[in-house]
Amino acid sequence: MDILQAIIIGIVQGLTEFLPVSSSAHLIFAHNVLGVESSLAFDVLLHLGTLIAVLWFFRWDIAKMIKSWWLSIGDLLQGRFMKGFREDPYKRLAWYVILATIPVGIVGVLFDDAVEALFAGALYVPAFFLFVTGTILYLSQRMNSGKIDMNNLSKKEALVMGLGQACAILPGLSRSGTTIAAGLTIGLEKEFAAKFSFILSIPAILGAFVFQLKDIGSAIDVNFLPIFIGFIASVIAGYLAIKWMLDLIKNRSLDIFAYYCWVMGIIVFMGSITHIF
Repeated sequence: MDILQAIIIGIVQGLTEFLPVSSSAHLIFAHNVLGVESSLAFDVLLHLGTLIAVLWFFRWDIAKMIKSWWLSIGDLLQGRFMKGFREDPYKRLAWYVILATIPVGIVGVLFDDAVEALFAGALYVPAFFLFVTGTILYLSQRMNSGKIDMNNLSKKEALVMGLGQACAILPGLSRSGTTIAAGLTIGLEKEFAAKFSFILSIPAILGAFVFQLKDIGSAIDVNFLPIFIGFIASVIAGYLAIKWMLDLIKNRSLDIFAYYCWVMGIIVFMGSITHIF
């Protein structure tokens, strides 16, 4: 892999991690189009780039969540946990992110080998799930009541978002698309659904990075410069994608992403079965 290929793949990862179009599918497509052998270690390092992007973008919210979570531990020791939990939305958000992360952790541990086999399989697999992403994104907007925000979020909504994220471990099923669609379906306000989806990605991406740490180390030793530049590209593209997505979801429909997923899914599926790709 040369530097230009690494930059392209880094940009693809950064943009598609936060746009509801499936980063995993686009990484598979990019590797095939560029003729670059897929490296799970490199892909996970690119995810680390998008992790840095989301941490920086939501740094003030995350700082408040960490502070509130720590204060809630003190509340627990003093026997007034529920009072503080009800009064401080950042305490609830911090604990709900932890709750919503449990499903993807369980799925990742139990089905790691099966999912890895799917990533290594034929292109029609991510193409099919990309089509599914478009469908659930399209339908969820038409079911949204938009009444739930950070102030009245409950554990039920958090768990549904977490289950959506767990499903998105499948290649082609967009993590942001699935979680945002889950949030819209159960009545989350659109901007908050996107914000919660992005913050929820933090422990999932961090967990994947730690899990594959040994592979990442060996890959960097072999091909450091392209990997590092690809990593920087993913940070920049990820930050810009978050900003654009939050601006877009406030005032416009996400149908354009549904249409894009359908078209790309059909193109890649047809290309796969006709051996064009």
